[in-house]
This record gives sequence, structure tokens and C-alpha cells, in this order.
Amino acid sequence: MKYQFEWNDLRAFITLINVILVMTFGISIAWFGLAVSLIGLIKDITIDKRINGTIMHTANAILNIYFITLA
Repeated sequence: MKYQFEWNDLRAFITLINVILVMTFGISIAWFGLAVSLIGLIKDITIDKRINGTIMHTANAILNIYFITLA
């Protein structure tokens, strides 16, 4: 079966990059992760209407907000 690319694949990769950047450069990078999470959350609610993406982006947004409050 041929692999089919989905936008959530790209967002998952960006989330991985966000985690690496936070671990490497510090908590201030969490603003990038928060922006990606909020864009993903808006897309999940308005276009995709899938619960798994909504939960993933909500959790990621909460985590990045937590990192921002630590800074």
C-alpha cells in the first residue's frame, strides 16, 4: 500500500522539532510551539473536525503555555 501524506504528519513533525528546540535553546521557543498548536487547533475545529487532532493540539497548547509561564 502506498503511503498517503496528511497535514497532521507535517504538524507532528513540527511538534517534534518544537520539543527538540525547547530542549536545546530553552523555554522561550515555546511561543513557536504555542502558535503551531493554536493554528492546528483552529484547523481541527473548523476544517478537519477530528477529535484526535483536537486533543493532540489542545494538549500541546497546554504544555507550551506551561513552559511560557515557567519563563
